[in-house]
Amino acid sequence: MLNVVNVAAVCRCAVGRMNEMAKIARRPGTGLFPLPVVLVSCQAPGGRPNLITLAWVGVAASEPPTISIGVRPERYSHSLIRDSGEFVVNIPDESMLYALDYCGVVSGRNCDKFAEAHLTPSAGHTVTVPHIEEASVSIECQVRQVINVGSHDLFLGEVTAVLAREECITGSGIDLSRVLPIAYGNGRYWSIGKALGDFGLAKT
Repeated sequence: MLNVVNVAAVCRCAVGRMNEMAKIARRPGTGLFPLPVVLVSCQAPGGRPNLITLAWVGVAASEPPTISIGVRPERYSHSLIRDSGEFVVNIPDESMLYALDYCGVVSGRNCDKFAEAHLTPSAGHTVTVPHIEEASVSIECQVRQVINVGSHDLFLGEVTAVLAREECITGSGIDLSRVLPIAYGNGRYWSIGKALGDFGLAKT
């Protein structure tokens, strides 16, 4: 009888744990997190450079190296990127948080965001669009394709140059612990934690 009681207790405990682990269904939405949050610089031919804060950003392909950015058609920066066929993805560090947020809540139609955010435009290497001098890393891109995906247009930009501040580069490449990038999720900005391991650790 003791064994039966023990088995029943174990079963009740297991069921309780399963209930605790059960997922709750939520309405469909963009639940992917964390996301990189970046400052994208853009400029219409002969126009004033502008900045837009974006978190809908990702790697689209490794070869050729291609970055995707999602921009609503009604955003001022959309036409600048469309008309120039170029953009620069600037990765800010934690000290640029105010500028990062400012460029996401103010339109550049009637103001100079570089000046208002106290950021310095620096001439591009392979594009006519300037990058942000203060950014840890700047990735120059030329638009190869534009895909409408509902509320956003997805710009696929082939990477033509990667510029990094010297202090962020180590022997193995760009050191994230020196870049101090910012992540975005659930309407908040987050810092990146410590490294947990290297890719391929499961094979060791």
